[in-house]
Amino acid sequence: MGFIRFLIIAIFVIYILRVLARIFLPFLFKKVVNNMQEKMNKQQAGYQQYQQKNSKPEGTLSVDYVPPTNPVKKPRLDNAGDFVDYEEVKEK
Repeated sequence: MGFIRFLIIAIFVIYILRVLARIFLPFLFKKVVNNMQEKMNKQQAGYQQYQQKNSKPEGTLSVDYVPPTNPVKKPRLDNAGDFVDYEEVKEK
């Protein structure tokens, strides 16, 4: 008797959950989709403002990085060893 009662209650609860899901899930999905659309619209608006702010007339040039002008130390070749001039010998 207890098992049959459990089955009836479980079936009833599952049926009620299915009915409630059919009623409330569309509203939940609409809300989630609307929130995502609002986020995307805000992101797109921010990007467009960034583009308008940083837009420059065509043909202008801007340099963001200028390398340092410190002279680069070149290795001294005097201490590198003995160098021998190469001459090509042609045999006839």
